[in-house]
Amino acid sequence: MKAPESVLKKQASQAKIASDALAASRAAKQKKRADKKEFFESAEKYAAEYATAEKEAIDNRRAAKANGGFYVPAEPKLAIVIRIRGIIGVSPKAKKVMQLFRLRQIHNATFVKLNEATIRMLRLIEPYCTYGYPTRATVEKLVYKRGFGKLNKQRIPIAENSVIEAGLGDVGIRCTADLVHEIITVGPEFKRANNFLWPFKLSSPLGGFSSKTKLLHFMEGGEAGARGEEINKLVKKMI
Repeated sequence: MKAPESVLKKQASQAKIASDALAASRAAKQKKRADKKEFFESAEKYAAEYATAEKEAIDNRRAAKANGGFYVPAEPKLAIVIRIRGIIGVSPKAKKVMQLFRLRQIHNATFVKLNEATIRMLRLIEPYCTYGYPTRATVEKLVYKRGFGKLNKQRIPIAENSVIEAGLGDVGIRCTADLVHEIITVGPEFKRANNFLWPFKLSSPLGGFSSKTKLLHFMEGGEAGARGEEINKLVKKMI
C-alpha cells in the first residue's frame, strides 16, 4: 500500500531538518575547536607580553640603582573606582559625576581611563568613593569572578567566551584574555570594552567599614579618596 502524500512530505521535511541539525552541530564543534586553539595562543602571547614588561621594569630599576639614580615608572593609565557611600547628602554635581561613571549603587565598581578630565571628576566625588590603580591580578579576578556583560541591554554573566564574542567580536575582542588585555593596556577599544562590562557589584568588605573612618580621607586614616596600589587589598576583601 502506497503511503499518503502528506506522510511522505512530513518524512522528507523531518529528514532535512535532521541533516541540517547534524551539519550545524558538526560546524559548531569545528568552530569551538578552532576558537579554543586561537584563544589559547592569544593568552600565551599576552602572558609573554606581560612578562616582558615586568622584566623591563625590573631591569630599569636595577640599572637606575646601579647608577645612583631613581627609576620613575610611567603614570598609571587605569583606575578602579568603588562607591562606598549611599545617596544621603550627595551634592547634585557629585551625583551627576557618579552617574557618568555608572556608580549608581553602594559598592559598585567600574574601571576609568585616567586623563586630566577624569582626574578632576574623581576629585569631585572623593568623599563618596575610593579609587586606586588595579594590578593585572585584580582586573582578572573581577572579570572572572564578578564579570557580567551587557547584551541587548541585559546583564549576562561572562560564563563563556561566546558572551564576549557576541558583544565585542566586531572589534576583535573574542575571549576573556582579549578583554582583560584591552582593559589593562587601556587599548584603542577600551571604551567599548568598559561599556560592555556591567558595573561590578561587590560585597561589603570583610569586617566592614568603620562608621568613624568611612567619612575621612584615606590619608587621614579613613576610607574615602585616592589610595593608590592599596585599592587591590580592598578589592580582594570585597570580591
